[in-house]
Amino acid sequence: MVAVSMPVAEGPRPAGKIAVAMTVFAAFGGFLYGYDTGYISGVKEMPVFARLMGVPNTDPATIATAPYVLTSATNALITSILSAGTFFGALSAYPAGDLLGRRFGIIAFLGLFCIGVALQTAATTIGPFTAGRVFAGLGVGGTSCLVPLYQSECAPKSIRGGIVSCYQWMITIGLLIASIVVERTKNINSEASYRIPIGLQFIWAFILGGGLLILPESPRWLLMRNREEDAQRSLARVLGTDVDSAAVNEEFAEIAAALHHERSLGGSSYLDCFRNGEGKNGLRTWTGIAIQALQQLTGINFIFYYGTAFFQNSGIENPFTITIATNVVNVGMTVPGILLVDRAGRRNMLLYGAIGMFVCQFIVAAVGISVSQDNLAGQRVLIAFVCIYIAHFAATWGPLAWGRFLPPASSSSGVLKGHSDSRPLRISPPVVTSEIYPQQIRGKCMSMSTASNWLLNFAIGYSTPYLVDKRPGSAGLGSNVFWIWGGCCVLCTIFTFLCIPETRGLSLEQVDILYRNSTPVRSNAFRKRIIAENIHDDDKEAYAAPKNTGTVEHKEEEAGMRQL
Repeated sequence: MVAVSMPVAEGPRPAGKIAVAMTVFAAFGGFLYGYDTGYISGVKEMPVFARLMGVPNTDPATIATAPYVLTSATNALITSILSAGTFFGALSAYPAGDLLGRRFGIIAFLGLFCIGVALQTAATTIGPFTAGRVFAGLGVGGTSCLVPLYQSECAPKSIRGGIVSCYQWMITIGLLIASIVVERTKNINSEASYRIPIGLQFIWAFILGGGLLILPESPRWLLMRNREEDAQRSLARVLGTDVDSAAVNEEFAEIAAALHHERSLGGSSYLDCFRNGEGKNGLRTWTGIAIQALQQLTGINFIFYYGTAFFQNSGIENPFTITIATNVVNVGMTVPGILLVDRAGRRNMLLYGAIGMFVCQFIVAAVGISVSQDNLAGQRVLIAFVCIYIAHFAATWGPLAWGRFLPPASSSSGVLKGHSDSRPLRISPPVVTSEIYPQQIRGKCMSMSTASNWLLNFAIGYSTPYLVDKRPGSAGLGSNVFWIWGGCCVLCTIFTFLCIPETRGLSLEQVDILYRNSTPVRSNAFRKRIIAENIHDDDKEAYAAPKNTGTVEHKEEEAGMRQL
């Protein structure tokens, strides 16, 4: 290793109108995902839905207010089956995107999503409704991978971080809007009560699909297909300039250089992901898998999947309104989390979030078992600490633990050797699972860590009714389930302290250096040294595009790079 001093970079190029439009449609991709996840909690508690999909209530204590209820099996099935669909949708997303292109790959998954919405909207029995959830899950899983991928490959550097942040934020807004719509339709005494919130999803899908028809294809995908002229035209549209402009030539050269670098790395196997050599691949792979699994075990989806039923069974009046309040907290606290991550650091925020969550969850569990349902003060304490728990999650483990793979050609990830920017190449999005993997195995590791998230999502969605419901064949834990979630957050705290390094301000290349020369516990001190000395690997091979040859090298010669 040597320290390298690089010249000051040029200012960011302004984004064109097409790039701004991409930000909007990235937001609708996140909104679609959040809304589809969020409506089910309230729809399951609607009287008309329970009458059609459930069974007569035999509990004397609740039969007056709920003559029909969903069985634990039905509740578990219709909630969790979406995650089974998203799992397979996510697995097939990248092959579909490579085959059809990013735009038409997304549109194909939107078609599957609309089939699912149609089945759910028309359903009056559990079979078609469940099938609809599977198709919708396939669509959500595919779009949740391809929309951020498309945006990251197209967006100029100047707005790339904003696009990813907007996508994450709009997921939470989708959850919020879903809870509001459900609250407004819950008292309609017909099938319209659940058909309206479900059917509205056609609108979000048509907006996203219609926008994609007029937006350009990913320049990176076009270059992968050796369609160089089409890639340059696409870049010109994105940047709002002429095909022959310097901005297009530079962006084209960088994308082509990164593609050349990826191909030069050669293939890798899944076994390589678990080999613990100098680069500690095994540690990094298991860290990514564990952090996404632990994110699910924080219990957050218990609130978003079963929150309305939990508040209702806890004796709280207006449980639909309380669900809206929890989603407002989720939306609001995601913003400071996004803003603080590059100041407070990943490791510190994950530690703080895990500690805050387990304290709140233990308080909720203690209050739930120690006060009666008619104790108004106790109910307020329970609601308050559920909201504080969600705030801690939204600001930390929400945006930090969940990541999608963004390719190095478009993510300013530092794979371009001899890059002319003196500042650390920031990683987008600012999440741990996007940062910790080596380039050679990043795609495989991201697929495994994402799969672990969806699998735990399915497992928790399916098992929770059996844990919480007070019916034959169920554990009847009620508020005691928060002891489980709190215990898992204690594990999150220990895991973060022992296994998560601080990567704030480092390029992907520098993250590799950090893993080779330090440990997670001592990572912050070594990270500061890397930044202070501007340490890079001693490999400054510069890549040029097939066209516009010399663009990158010429910039470096002009800059007068000095090697120390």
